[in-house]
Amino acid sequence: MILIKFFWTLLQIVIGYNLVFPVLLSVFYKLRNKKNDYLNRQHFAGEADYAIIVTAYEQTQQLPDVINSLLKVNYRNYLIYIVADKCDVSGLQFDSDKVIILRPEQVLASNTRSHFYAINHFVRPHERLTIIDSDNLTDPDYLLKLNYWFDQGYQAVQGLRAAKNLDTTYARLDAARDIYYHYYDGKMLFGAGSSATLSGSGMAFTTALYIKCLGHLDITGAGFDKVLQNAILNLDLRIAFAEDAIVYDEKTTGTDQLVNQRARWINTWFRYFSLGFGLLFSGLTRPSWNQFMFGLVLLRPPLFIFLIISLGFFLINLFISIPVALLWLAGLAIFVSGFLIALFNSPTDKRIFDSLKNIPAFMFYQVLSLIKAKRANQISIATKHSYQKENKV
Repeated sequence: MILIKFFWTLLQIVIGYNLVFPVLLSVFYKLRNKKNDYLNRQHFAGEADYAIIVTAYEQTQQLPDVINSLLKVNYRNYLIYIVADKCDVSGLQFDSDKVIILRPEQVLASNTRSHFYAINHFVRPHERLTIIDSDNLTDPDYLLKLNYWFDQGYQAVQGLRAAKNLDTTYARLDAARDIYYHYYDGKMLFGAGSSATLSGSGMAFTTALYIKCLGHLDITGAGFDKVLQNAILNLDLRIAFAEDAIVYDEKTTGTDQLVNQRARWINTWFRYFSLGFGLLFSGLTRPSWNQFMFGLVLLRPPLFIFLIISLGFFLINLFISIPVALLWLAGLAIFVSGFLIALFNSPTDKRIFDSLKNIPAFMFYQVLSLIKAKRANQISIATKHSYQKENKV
Protein backbone atom coordinates (compact mmCIF):
# COMPACT_ATOMS: atom_id res chain seq x y z
CA MET A 1 0.00 0.00 0.00
CA ILE A 2 2.85 2.37 0.87
CA LEU A 3 4.55 1.57 -2.45
CA ILE A 4 1.35 2.31 -4.37
CA LYS A 5 0.97 5.64 -2.61
CA PHE A 6 4.60 6.48 -3.39
CA PHE A 7 4.21 5.83 -7.11
CA TRP A 8 0.86 7.62 -7.18
CA THR A 9 2.46 10.69 -5.60
CA LEU A 10 5.49 10.49 -7.88
CA LEU A 11 3.29 10.25 -10.97
CA GLN A 12 1.36 13.35 -9.93
CA ILE A 13 4.58 15.28 -9.35
CA VAL A 14 5.98 14.24 -12.75
CA ILE A 15 2.85 15.53 -14.48
CA GLY A 16 2.13 18.44 -12.19
CA TYR A 17 5.50 20.16 -12.50
CA ASN A 18 4.69 20.83 -16.17
CA LEU A 19 1.94 23.19 -15.04
CA VAL A 20 4.32 25.42 -13.10
CA PHE A 21 7.47 24.95 -15.18
CA PRO A 22 6.75 27.96 -17.46
CA VAL A 23 6.49 30.23 -14.41
CA LEU A 24 9.76 28.82 -13.03
CA LEU A 25 11.38 29.55 -16.40
CA SER A 26 10.20 33.14 -16.12
CA VAL A 27 11.79 33.40 -12.67
CA PHE A 28 15.12 32.01 -13.96
CA TYR A 29 14.89 34.43 -16.88
CA LYS A 30 14.46 37.39 -14.52
CA LEU A 31 17.25 36.29 -12.17
CA ARG A 32 19.84 35.61 -14.85
CA ASN A 33 22.15 38.36 -16.03
CA LYS A 34 21.20 38.52 -19.71
CA LYS A 35 24.30 40.59 -20.49
CA ASN A 36 26.22 37.32 -20.52
CA ASP A 37 24.34 36.03 -23.58
CA TYR A 38 27.35 36.15 -25.85
CA LEU A 39 30.31 33.93 -26.60
CA ASN A 40 33.46 34.82 -28.52
CA ARG A 41 32.53 37.67 -30.82
CA GLN A 42 33.23 36.88 -34.46
CA HIS A 43 33.94 39.36 -37.20
CA PHE A 44 33.33 38.92 -40.91
CA ALA A 45 34.82 41.01 -43.67
CA GLY A 46 31.58 42.18 -45.22
CA GLU A 47 28.42 40.09 -45.05
CA ALA A 48 28.56 36.42 -44.11
CA ASP A 49 27.53 34.16 -46.99
CA TYR A 50 24.14 32.44 -46.58
CA ALA A 51 22.53 29.51 -48.34
CA ILE A 52 18.75 29.74 -48.01
CA ILE A 53 17.33 26.25 -48.45
CA VAL A 54 13.65 26.08 -49.40
CA THR A 55 12.20 22.56 -49.34
CA ALA A 56 9.06 21.64 -51.26
CA TYR A 57 7.35 18.25 -51.49
CA GLU A 58 4.69 17.74 -54.17
CA GLN A 59 3.34 21.29 -53.78
CA THR A 60 4.78 24.35 -55.54
CA GLN A 61 1.85 26.76 -55.66
CA GLN A 62 3.17 28.94 -52.83
CA LEU A 63 6.81 28.97 -53.96
CA PRO A 64 6.56 32.17 -56.04
CA ASP A 65 5.42 34.14 -52.98
CA VAL A 66 8.12 32.52 -50.82
CA ILE A 67 10.93 33.30 -53.26
CA ASN A 68 9.72 36.84 -53.95
CA SER A 69 9.75 37.41 -50.20
CA LEU A 70 13.31 36.11 -49.91
CA LEU A 71 14.49 38.25 -52.81
CA LYS A 72 13.37 41.33 -50.86
CA VAL A 73 15.62 40.73 -47.84
CA ASN A 74 17.92 43.59 -46.94
CA TYR A 75 21.00 41.55 -47.72
CA ARG A 76 23.23 40.82 -50.71
CA ASN A 77 25.46 37.83 -49.98
CA TYR A 78 23.12 34.86 -50.30
CA LEU A 79 21.76 32.28 -52.71
CA ILE A 80 18.39 30.53 -52.62
CA TYR A 81 18.29 26.78 -53.25
CA ILE A 82 14.84 25.36 -54.01
CA VAL A 83 14.74 21.59 -53.55
CA ALA A 84 11.60 20.61 -55.46
CA ASP A 85 11.09 17.01 -54.38
CA LYS A 86 8.48 15.12 -56.41
CA CYS A 87 7.35 18.44 -57.90
CA ASP A 88 6.48 19.71 -61.33
CA VAL A 89 8.91 22.60 -61.80
CA SER A 90 7.93 23.48 -65.37
CA GLY A 91 6.02 26.53 -64.17
CA LEU A 92 8.74 27.80 -61.82
CA GLN A 93 10.66 30.68 -63.32
CA PHE A 94 12.42 33.42 -61.38
CA ASP A 95 14.13 36.43 -62.89
CA SER A 96 17.10 36.36 -60.53
CA ASP A 97 20.52 34.71 -60.57
CA LYS A 98 20.17 34.22 -56.80
CA VAL A 99 17.61 31.42 -57.26
CA ILE A 100 18.76 27.88 -58.02
CA ILE A 101 16.07 25.26 -58.67
CA LEU A 102 17.07 21.68 -57.85
CA ARG A 103 14.91 18.77 -58.99
CA PRO A 104 16.14 15.48 -57.45
CA GLU A 105 16.15 12.60 -59.91
CA GLN A 106 14.67 10.26 -57.28
CA VAL A 107 12.04 11.01 -54.66
CA LEU A 108 13.71 11.99 -51.37
CA ALA A 109 10.63 12.24 -49.11
CA SER A 110 12.77 13.54 -46.26
CA ASN A 111 13.63 17.00 -44.98
CA THR A 112 17.25 16.18 -44.26
CA ARG A 113 17.73 14.41 -47.58
CA SER A 114 16.48 17.57 -49.28
CA HIS A 115 18.78 19.73 -47.16
CA PHE A 116 21.83 17.65 -47.99
CA TYR A 117 20.82 17.48 -51.64
CA ALA A 118 21.06 21.27 -51.59
CA ILE A 119 24.33 21.25 -49.63
CA ASN A 120 25.86 18.81 -52.12
CA HIS A 121 24.85 21.16 -54.94
CA PHE A 122 26.11 24.40 -53.36
CA VAL A 123 27.75 26.51 -56.06
CA ARG A 124 30.09 27.98 -53.47
CA PRO A 125 31.02 27.13 -49.85
CA HIS A 126 28.43 29.09 -47.85
CA GLU A 127 29.39 29.86 -44.25
CA ARG A 128 25.81 29.68 -42.97
CA LEU A 129 22.55 28.11 -44.03
CA THR A 130 18.98 28.79 -43.09
CA ILE A 131 15.97 26.54 -43.67
CA ILE A 132 12.68 27.90 -44.96
CA ASP A 133 9.47 25.97 -45.63
CA SER A 134 7.60 26.23 -48.92
CA ASP A 135 4.78 28.17 -47.22
CA ASN A 136 6.92 30.69 -45.31
CA LEU A 137 7.40 34.39 -45.92
CA THR A 138 10.34 36.28 -44.42
CA ASP A 139 10.76 39.67 -42.84
CA PRO A 140 13.11 41.88 -44.91
CA ASP A 141 15.61 42.03 -42.01
CA TYR A 142 15.55 38.26 -41.39
CA LEU A 143 19.19 37.59 -42.26
CA LEU A 144 20.42 40.75 -40.53
CA LYS A 145 18.71 39.71 -37.30
CA LEU A 146 20.22 36.22 -37.52
CA ASN A 147 23.64 37.78 -38.00
CA TYR A 148 23.47 39.49 -34.62
CA TRP A 149 23.56 36.15 -32.81
CA PHE A 150 26.04 34.50 -35.15
CA ASP A 151 28.33 37.47 -34.61
CA GLN A 152 28.09 36.85 -30.86
CA GLY A 153 29.67 33.43 -31.46
CA TYR A 154 26.58 31.21 -31.64
CA GLN A 155 26.52 28.47 -34.27
CA ALA A 156 22.76 27.80 -34.20
CA VAL A 157 19.90 30.32 -34.14
CA GLN A 158 16.13 29.87 -34.10
CA GLY A 159 14.00 32.70 -35.41
CA LEU A 160 10.37 33.44 -34.60
CA ARG A 161 7.60 31.86 -36.67
CA ALA A 162 4.67 34.27 -36.70
CA ALA A 163 1.25 33.49 -38.15
CA LYS A 164 0.80 34.32 -41.82
CA ASN A 165 -2.96 33.69 -41.74
CA LEU A 166 -5.57 34.15 -39.03
CA ASP A 167 -8.66 33.62 -41.17
CA THR A 168 -10.19 30.71 -39.22
CA THR A 169 -10.67 29.75 -35.59
CA TYR A 170 -8.22 26.87 -35.90
CA ALA A 171 -5.57 29.10 -37.47
CA ARG A 172 -5.91 31.52 -34.53
CA LEU A 173 -5.68 28.76 -31.93
CA ASP A 174 -2.70 27.31 -33.77
CA ALA A 175 -1.10 30.76 -33.63
CA ALA A 176 -1.85 31.01 -29.88
CA ARG A 177 -0.06 27.71 -29.32
CA ASP A 178 2.95 28.95 -31.30
CA ILE A 179 3.10 32.17 -29.29
CA TYR A 180 3.13 30.15 -26.07
CA TYR A 181 5.97 27.92 -27.25
CA HIS A 182 8.03 30.77 -28.70
CA TYR A 183 7.70 32.71 -25.48
CA TYR A 184 8.64 29.90 -23.08
CA ASP A 185 10.63 27.40 -25.20
CA GLY A 186 12.32 30.22 -27.06
CA LYS A 187 12.69 33.54 -25.26
CA MET A 188 12.41 32.34 -21.66
CA LEU A 189 14.41 29.11 -22.04
CA PHE A 190 17.25 30.79 -23.89
CA GLY A 191 17.16 33.80 -21.59
CA ALA A 192 17.34 31.47 -18.58
CA GLY A 193 20.69 30.15 -19.81
CA SER A 194 19.67 27.11 -21.85
CA SER A 195 18.77 26.81 -25.55
CA ALA A 196 15.77 27.67 -27.67
CA THR A 197 13.99 24.65 -29.14
CA LEU A 198 14.09 24.27 -32.92
CA SER A 199 10.87 24.72 -34.91
CA GLY A 200 11.56 23.01 -38.23
CA SER A 201 11.99 26.21 -40.23
CA GLY A 202 13.11 29.78 -39.60
CA MET A 203 16.29 28.36 -38.13
CA ALA A 204 19.91 28.87 -39.16
CA PHE A 205 23.26 27.20 -38.55
CA THR A 206 26.85 27.37 -39.55
CA THR A 207 27.11 24.96 -42.45
CA ALA A 208 29.89 23.09 -40.67
CA LEU A 209 27.72 22.47 -37.58
CA TYR A 210 24.75 21.25 -39.62
CA ILE A 211 26.92 18.76 -41.49
CA LYS A 212 28.61 17.63 -38.28
CA CYS A 213 25.28 16.99 -36.54
CA LEU A 214 23.31 15.30 -39.32
CA GLY A 215 25.73 14.41 -42.11
CA HIS A 216 26.10 10.80 -40.90
CA LEU A 217 22.34 10.19 -40.41
CA ASP A 218 19.44 9.36 -42.72
CA ILE A 219 16.31 10.69 -41.02
CA THR A 220 12.89 9.91 -42.45
CA GLY A 221 9.48 11.03 -41.28
CA ALA A 222 8.85 14.11 -39.16
CA GLY A 223 11.16 15.20 -36.39
CA PHE A 224 14.53 15.97 -37.95
CA ASP A 225 14.62 19.15 -35.84
CA LYS A 226 14.39 17.01 -32.67
CA VAL A 227 17.39 14.95 -33.73
CA LEU A 228 19.28 18.08 -34.74
CA GLN A 229 18.71 19.96 -31.51
CA ASN A 230 19.70 16.89 -29.51
CA ALA A 231 22.96 16.63 -31.45
CA ILE A 232 23.70 20.32 -30.87
CA LEU A 233 22.95 20.03 -27.15
CA ASN A 234 25.11 16.91 -26.86
CA LEU A 235 27.98 19.18 -27.91
CA ASP A 236 26.80 21.49 -25.10
CA LEU A 237 26.33 24.31 -27.58
CA ARG A 238 23.49 26.76 -27.05
CA ILE A 239 20.81 27.53 -29.64
CA ALA A 240 20.13 31.26 -29.61
CA PHE A 241 16.63 32.67 -29.96
CA ALA A 242 16.26 35.62 -32.35
CA GLU A 243 12.76 36.90 -31.67
CA ASP A 244 13.08 39.65 -34.28
CA ALA A 245 14.25 37.28 -37.06
CA ILE A 246 10.71 36.64 -38.27
CA VAL A 247 9.31 34.13 -40.73
CA TYR A 248 5.59 34.04 -41.40
CA ASP A 249 4.22 30.51 -41.26
CA GLU A 250 0.99 29.07 -42.66
CA LYS A 251 -1.34 28.04 -39.82
CA THR A 252 -3.72 25.10 -39.97
CA THR A 253 -7.17 26.13 -41.21
CA GLY A 254 -9.40 23.03 -41.09
CA THR A 255 -9.99 20.01 -38.90
CA ASP A 256 -8.61 17.38 -41.28
CA GLN A 257 -5.43 19.34 -41.73
CA LEU A 258 -5.18 19.91 -37.97
CA VAL A 259 -5.64 16.23 -37.11
CA ASN A 260 -3.10 14.98 -39.66
CA GLN A 261 -0.49 17.58 -38.77
CA ARG A 262 -0.84 17.03 -35.02
CA ALA A 263 -0.77 13.24 -35.50
CA ARG A 264 2.69 13.60 -37.04
CA TRP A 265 3.85 15.93 -34.29
CA ILE A 266 2.58 13.62 -31.52
CA ASN A 267 4.23 10.67 -33.25
CA THR A 268 7.45 12.68 -33.29
CA TRP A 269 7.26 13.38 -29.57
CA PHE A 270 6.80 9.69 -28.74
CA ARG A 271 9.72 8.79 -31.04
CA TYR A 272 12.16 11.30 -29.63
CA PHE A 273 11.14 12.40 -26.11
CA SER A 274 13.50 9.83 -24.57
CA LEU A 275 16.44 11.89 -25.85
CA GLY A 276 15.66 14.15 -22.91
CA PHE A 277 16.86 11.52 -20.44
CA GLY A 278 20.32 11.55 -22.00
CA LEU A 279 20.57 15.33 -21.85
CA LEU A 280 19.21 15.37 -18.31
CA PHE A 281 21.88 12.86 -17.22
CA SER A 282 24.64 14.76 -19.03
CA GLY A 283 23.45 18.00 -17.50
CA LEU A 284 23.69 16.54 -14.01
CA THR A 285 27.03 14.79 -14.43
CA ARG A 286 28.95 17.36 -16.48
CA PRO A 287 27.34 19.57 -15.00
CA SER A 288 25.59 21.71 -17.62
CA TRP A 289 22.63 23.97 -16.94
CA ASN A 290 22.08 24.20 -20.69
CA GLN A 291 21.69 20.41 -21.10
CA PHE A 292 19.76 19.92 -17.83
CA MET A 293 17.06 22.50 -18.59
CA PHE A 294 16.73 21.40 -22.20
CA GLY A 295 16.38 17.77 -21.12
CA LEU A 296 13.44 18.74 -18.90
CA VAL A 297 11.75 20.45 -21.84
CA LEU A 298 12.21 17.43 -24.12
CA LEU A 299 10.53 15.17 -21.58
CA ARG A 300 7.45 17.38 -21.36
CA PRO A 301 4.39 15.87 -23.12
CA PRO A 302 2.42 17.92 -25.66
CA LEU A 303 0.25 20.57 -24.02
CA PHE A 304 -3.11 18.90 -24.48
CA ILE A 305 -1.87 15.58 -23.09
CA PHE A 306 -0.59 16.86 -19.76
CA LEU A 307 -3.53 19.24 -19.42
CA ILE A 308 -6.04 16.39 -19.85
CA ILE A 309 -4.08 14.20 -17.42
CA SER A 310 -3.88 17.09 -14.94
CA LEU A 311 -7.63 17.62 -15.12
CA GLY A 312 -8.10 13.88 -14.58
CA PHE A 313 -5.90 13.96 -11.46
CA PHE A 314 -7.88 16.92 -10.15
CA LEU A 315 -11.17 15.05 -10.56
CA ILE A 316 -9.80 11.84 -9.00
CA ASN A 317 -8.47 13.73 -5.99
CA LEU A 318 -11.88 15.25 -5.37
CA PHE A 319 -12.78 11.75 -4.10
CA ILE A 320 -9.41 10.97 -2.48
CA SER A 321 -7.94 14.15 -1.01
CA ILE A 322 -9.51 17.60 -1.18
CA PRO A 323 -6.21 19.37 -0.23
CA VAL A 324 -4.43 17.64 -3.13
CA ALA A 325 -7.33 18.48 -5.44
CA LEU A 326 -6.93 22.12 -4.47
CA LEU A 327 -3.21 21.88 -5.29
CA TRP A 328 -4.14 20.61 -8.76
CA LEU A 329 -6.64 23.43 -9.14
CA ALA A 330 -3.93 25.92 -8.17
CA GLY A 331 -1.52 24.32 -10.66
CA LEU A 332 -4.07 24.58 -13.47
CA ALA A 333 -4.71 28.21 -12.55
CA ILE A 334 -0.97 28.92 -12.63
CA PHE A 335 -0.70 27.31 -16.07
CA VAL A 336 -3.62 29.33 -17.45
CA SER A 337 -2.05 32.49 -16.02
CA GLY A 338 1.28 31.58 -17.63
CA PHE A 339 -0.43 30.99 -20.98
CA LEU A 340 -2.10 34.39 -20.83
CA ILE A 341 1.17 36.04 -19.78
CA ALA A 342 2.79 34.68 -22.94
CA LEU A 343 -0.01 36.11 -25.09
CA PHE A 344 -0.05 39.50 -23.36
CA ASN A 345 3.75 39.83 -23.55
CA SER A 346 3.82 39.03 -27.26
CA PRO A 347 2.33 40.88 -30.24
CA THR A 348 -0.99 38.98 -30.21
CA ASP A 349 -3.85 39.80 -32.55
CA LYS A 350 -7.19 40.48 -30.85
CA ARG A 351 -8.76 37.70 -32.93
CA ILE A 352 -6.50 35.19 -31.19
CA PHE A 353 -7.85 36.24 -27.80
CA ASP A 354 -11.40 35.96 -29.13
CA SER A 355 -10.72 32.40 -30.31
CA LEU A 356 -9.59 31.09 -26.90
CA LYS A 357 -13.15 30.12 -25.97
CA ASN A 358 -12.86 27.37 -28.60
CA ILE A 359 -9.88 25.66 -26.96
CA PRO A 360 -11.99 22.62 -25.86
CA ALA A 361 -12.88 21.87 -29.50
CA PHE A 362 -9.23 22.39 -30.49
CA MET A 363 -8.17 19.88 -27.84
CA PHE A 364 -10.82 17.40 -28.97
CA TYR A 365 -9.30 17.28 -32.45
CA GLN A 366 -5.87 16.80 -30.92
CA VAL A 367 -7.21 13.78 -29.06
CA LEU A 368 -8.27 12.44 -32.46
CA SER A 369 -4.70 13.14 -33.59
CA LEU A 370 -3.41 11.02 -30.72
CA ILE A 371 -5.46 8.08 -32.02
CA LYS A 372 -3.90 8.48 -35.48
CA ALA A 373 -0.39 9.18 -34.22
CA LYS A 374 0.94 5.61 -34.55
CA ARG A 375 0.55 5.64 -38.33
CA ALA A 376 1.10 9.38 -38.74
CA ASN A 377 4.12 9.12 -41.01
CA GLN A 378 2.10 7.03 -43.46
CA ILE A 379 -0.68 9.65 -43.65
CA SER A 380 1.38 12.30 -45.39
CA ILE A 381 4.92 13.55 -45.71
CA ALA A 382 4.02 17.21 -45.55
CA THR A 383 1.11 19.35 -44.46
CA LYS A 384 -1.19 20.11 -47.38
CA HIS A 385 -2.54 23.61 -46.90
CA SER A 386 -6.03 24.51 -47.91
CA TYR A 387 -7.98 27.70 -47.51
CA GLN A 388 -11.34 27.56 -45.82
CA LYS A 389 -13.91 30.04 -44.70
CA GLU A 390 -14.36 30.72 -41.02
CA ASN A 391 -15.00 27.61 -38.96
CA LYS A 392 -17.73 27.98 -36.34
CA VAL A 393 -17.05 25.67 -33.40
